[in-house]
Amino acid sequence: AQQALIGRLLEGFRTTVFRQTLFAEFEMRAHAMYEQGTPLTASSMNALYRELNQTYYPACEGTPVSDCEWARIPHFYRAFYVYQYATGFCSAVAIADRILNHGGASEYLRFLSTGGSMYPIDELKIAGVDLTSPQPIADALHIFDETLRELEALLQG
Repeated sequence: AQQALIGRLLEGFRTTVFRQTLFAEFEMRAHAMYEQGTPLTASSMNALYRELNQTYYPACEGTPVSDCEWARIPHFYRAFYVYQYATGFCSAVAIADRILNHGGASEYLRFLSTGGSMYPIDELKIAGVDLTSPQPIADALHIFDETLRELEALLQG
């Protein structure tokens, strides 16, 4: 049961942090292609998506079917918000870590009490998460690494 829960957390990292970041980079680069006058054809978009998948998942082999996955993702038809999935997940990991390991429960309760009355980036600072710095992302990736090592140890022992 513990292995399944750890696996679920790691899958959340993969699908929310890594994949949504890939999506954000795809979207940014597709817009840059347009701005530079590069035609946005199925071939050019497929090539871009394959390149990014090879960068983010070097051990995986792309196929013509996986190359065109971008076309079925509705996020790309609403400009520039997919990065929020990754930053939101990393923020949640940071808040949970602060509560579990650093006595951050009172900060979290103060954060909740704002009720959306401030800009989200300012509200998160109340919870101890400063997204104007790369630190919350680095900390979340460190937790990912620790969690992966924990799962490896469980599977070996």
